[in-house]
Parts: sequence; structure tokens; C-alpha cells
Amino acid sequence: MPEHDCTRRKRGFVNHHAGRAAEGAVARHYSRTGQPIAAERWRCAWGEIDLIARNGDEVVFIEVKHSRSHDSALAHLTQRQVDRIAAAAAVWLDGERLGAMTPVRFDVALVDGRGRIKVVENILAA
Repeated sequence: MPEHDCTRRKRGFVNHHAGRAAEGAVARHYSRTGQPIAAERWRCAWGEIDLIARNGDEVVFIEVKHSRSHDSALAHLTQRQVDRIAAAAAVWLDGERLGAMTPVRFDVALVDGRGRIKVVENILAA
């Protein structure tokens, strides 16, 4: 196996575990703020949602982004990801008592290289 393949695999392994650690830290953050986690890494045919929390009657869909800085983490959020999260959220809401009428919020949780968390609440409201 060429050396660059090993380097790429190692980087992928490290990034995967850093992302999982970031998701765990964000899940603990939401739980500490009284927003229990209802699902982690929830998947459907349309995509995956990193975390789903509850804030009273409101469902909070959370995308976790990890990078060296909060700004660079936010820069990794693409419109395609936003579209997939919204489509997956619609599937989740089908199982809610109020369906599409359920109050929702879409947050992005940014985790920097030092593990600091910055939450951008309701990022899709504009």
C-alpha cells in the first residue's frame, strides 16, 4: 500500500473519532441545559441527523461540526447538508404527535480544536 494511502487512512480515522468525541460533548452540553437527547446519529433514507434533542414540546435537530476554529467548522456546513437534514427531519416529524406542526429548531453546534462548543441556534430562521 502506498504511503499516502496510509496517511489518508490515519487522518480519516483521527477525524472520525474527533467527530464522534465532538458529538458526545455536544450531547452532554444539551443534556446539561435541560434539553435531553432523543436520538444520536439518526438515519433514514434521506440522510443522517447527528443529534435530536427535546426542549419541552420543541424538537431540536442538531448538526455537529468540528474543526480547528468555530469559523472553519461553520464553513464546512454545505447547502446540500442542510437540505438533507431538513428532509430527514421531515421523516422524524412524521412520528411526532403533531407531525409537521411540531415546533422545531435547527441548530449547528460548532466544536473547535480545543473542545469549546459554540451553538448557533435556529440557524435556518432568516
